[in-house]
Amino acid sequence: ERIPSPRPKSPPEFNLMFLVALSFAYFAKALSGSYMKSTITQLERRFDIPSYLIGVIDGSFEIGNLLVIAFVSYFGAKLHRPKIIAVGCVLMSIGTFIIALPHFIIGRYEFETSARRIVNSTLNVSPCAVGSSADLTQGGKLPEVPATGCEGESNLSMWIYVLLGNVLRGIGETPVQPLGISYIDDFTTEENAALYVGCVQTISVVGPVFGYLLGSLCAKIYVDIGFVKMETITITPADARWVGAWWLGYLIAGVITLLSAIPFWFLPRSLPMSGPRGPEKCTPEQKSFMKLSKSDAVTTAGTFPEHSCSWAQYFFPTLRTLLGHPVYLTYLCVTIIQLNSLIGMVTYKPKYIEQHFRQSASKANFLMGVINIPAVALGMFSGGLLMKRLKLNIMGAARFAFGTSLIGYVLSLFFFAMSCENAKVAGVTLSYNRISYDKHPVFTACNSDCFCSASDWDPVCGENGITYVSPCLAGCTDSAGSGKNTVFSNCSCVGVAGNFTASTGQCPHKDDCDRMFPYFLALSVITSFIISLGGTPGYMLLIRCIKPQLKSLALGFHTLATRTLAGIPAPIYFGAIIDSTCLKWGQKRCGGIGACRIYNTTSYRIAYLGLTLSLRTISFIICIPGFILLSRQLKKEEENAINKALANGGTELEALRKEEFIISNSDQMSDNSTDRETRL
Repeated sequence: ERIPSPRPKSPPEFNLMFLVALSFAYFAKALSGSYMKSTITQLERRFDIPSYLIGVIDGSFEIGNLLVIAFVSYFGAKLHRPKIIAVGCVLMSIGTFIIALPHFIIGRYEFETSARRIVNSTLNVSPCAVGSSADLTQGGKLPEVPATGCEGESNLSMWIYVLLGNVLRGIGETPVQPLGISYIDDFTTEENAALYVGCVQTISVVGPVFGYLLGSLCAKIYVDIGFVKMETITITPADARWVGAWWLGYLIAGVITLLSAIPFWFLPRSLPMSGPRGPEKCTPEQKSFMKLSKSDAVTTAGTFPEHSCSWAQYFFPTLRTLLGHPVYLTYLCVTIIQLNSLIGMVTYKPKYIEQHFRQSASKANFLMGVINIPAVALGMFSGGLLMKRLKLNIMGAARFAFGTSLIGYVLSLFFFAMSCENAKVAGVTLSYNRISYDKHPVFTACNSDCFCSASDWDPVCGENGITYVSPCLAGCTDSAGSGKNTVFSNCSCVGVAGNFTASTGQCPHKDDCDRMFPYFLALSVITSFIISLGGTPGYMLLIRCIKPQLKSLALGFHTLATRTLAGIPAPIYFGAIIDSTCLKWGQKRCGGIGACRIYNTTSYRIAYLGLTLSLRTISFIICIPGFILLSRQLKKEEENAINKALANGGTELEALRKEEFIISNSDQMSDNSTDRETRL
C-alpha cells in the first residue's frame, strides 16, 4: 500500500520573507483605509460637501472591490499570485496618490474672515459697514471682484478625484487577502499555516491604530502649510472652518503601500511539490469534496468544471442549496443589519466626538486610534480564547455571540444620557434675547444699521459668553490687532451700552462636555470590547452551521453580500441623516451650499445613536427565529447521528454473532474430531 506524501515543506527563510511581505501589505491597506475615515471632516470642509457625499466617497472603496472580486477569485489562483498581489499594491498606491491630487490643483484654501491677515498693519477694519445701500451689494457686502475659475469648478467638482482614487484603492486591495492567504496555505506546513495567518491578521489590526494616529497628526497641521505664513491664519484647529493637511497623510500612505509591493515581485509563482497530498493531510472540507458523488454540485476535486456552461450548471444549484439553508440565510440577514449599524457608527464616530463634545479633529482621531481600536482587537482575541477554553459547540457559540451583542446594546443605551447642550449662537440656537432655539433670525435691531451677509460664517465670542455668526452681525464697528489676536470693539449686540468687545472664534462652552466626555470614552471602550468578544464565535457559527462542501461558497457569498448591502449604503444614509440635523450651512466660494458649520447636538445625538441602535434592535428580533431554526437543525443532526450509530451498531452486532457462530462451529468440529480419535 502506497504511503501518501506529506504537504510540501518550503525553506524557512522563504516562509519568513513572504510572511513579512504579506503582513506589510496588510498593514499598508489597513493604514490607508483607517486614514480615509479619519479625514472625513477635513474633506467635507475642504471641498464644501455634505456628509452624504462623504458617505458615497467612503463606499466607493467597496464598489471598486466588487468590480474585480469575481475575476480575481477565479483567475488569481491560476496565475502568478505574488505578482498579482504586487500589482494590487501598486494600484492601491496610485489610488491613494490620486486622492491627494486635488490639493495641488485647486489652489489655496480660503475661508470667511473679518480679521486682518497682515501683521502690524495700521489699517482699521470695520466689520459693520455703515453706509447707504447704494454703496453695497444686494447681499449686504461691499462689492468684490468675482472669484476666478468658478466656471470650470462648477462643472467638475474636485471631490470626484477623491472618489475615483478610492475606487482604484478598492480594486487594488482585492487580491491581497484571498491570494495571500491561499499562498500561505499551499506552501507551508499545516502546523505553521494557522500561525502565519494569525500573525497577518494581528498586523492588520495594528494598521488602523497608526492610520488614526497619522490622521491626528495631519489634522493639527494647516492644509496649506509651507505655502502661507501661519501668523496670518486667523483660525485654530478647534474652529469649524479649520482644514488640516489631509493630503499629507495620503502621500505618506501611498508611499508605504508602494513599498509593500516591492518584495512580491521577487517571490516565485510556486514551490516544487515533493509529492501528491494524501487524504489524511487534507482538511475536512477537502475530504468532503472527495466523497461527493457526480450528482453533487461540485466535482471530486472540489472545483467547478472549466467549461462555462458546465460551471453555471453546477454553480447555481449549489448557490440555491446554500440560500435554501434556513440557518445560513438567517445568519446572513442578521450580520448584514449588524454591519450596517457598525459601519455607519464607526465611519462617523470621530465626527460625532468633534461635533457633540466639541473636540478637535486631531483629538478625536487620536482617541479612536489609541483607545477604541485596541479595545476591539483585544475583544476579538479574547473571544477566540474564551471559545477555546469553554469548548463551545455551535449553539454555545451562537448564545455567546448573541449575549455579548445584547450586553453591548444595553450599555449603549446610556450614551443617550451623555449629552451636551447646544452651543449658544445668537440667531442660530438662541435669539439675541437669549431665548432657546426656535428658528431665530440673525438680523435684529442691534445690527440693523449694518449691511451684513446672513450666509457668512465668521464666528466671534462676545464678552457675554454668546457666539455671534460674524462680527458684522454682532454689530461690531471697530477692530484692533491681527490674525488670531484680533479683538472687535463697540459691538452693539453684545451689550446695551455698545462698549463690549468680541474675540475671534466660538465661545468654548465646554464645562458640561468636559465633565461628560471621560465617561463617554470609558463606556465606549467597554462596549467596543464586549461587542468584539462575540466576533470570533459568531464567525465560527458561520463556518459550522453549513456542510463542509459549502463552506468556501458560503464565506465568499457572505463577504459579497455584506460589502454590497452594508459597506456601500451605510455611510451614505448615515451621512444623509446627520445632514438633516445641520443648523448652519457654509457657503461655497462660487455659490451654493457647502459643508455644515454647526449642528443641533441634541438632534445629532438622537439621529446618530437612534439609527445605530434601531438597526441592532431589528437584528435581535431576527435572531429569535434563528435560534429556533438552529435548535431544530442540531436536533435533526443528533437524531441522524443516533440512527446512524444504531445502524452501525446493528451491523456490528450481526457480525459478532456470525463470528461467534463460526467459532462455536469450529469448536464443535474440534470436539467431534477428538471423540473420533478417542474411539480409535
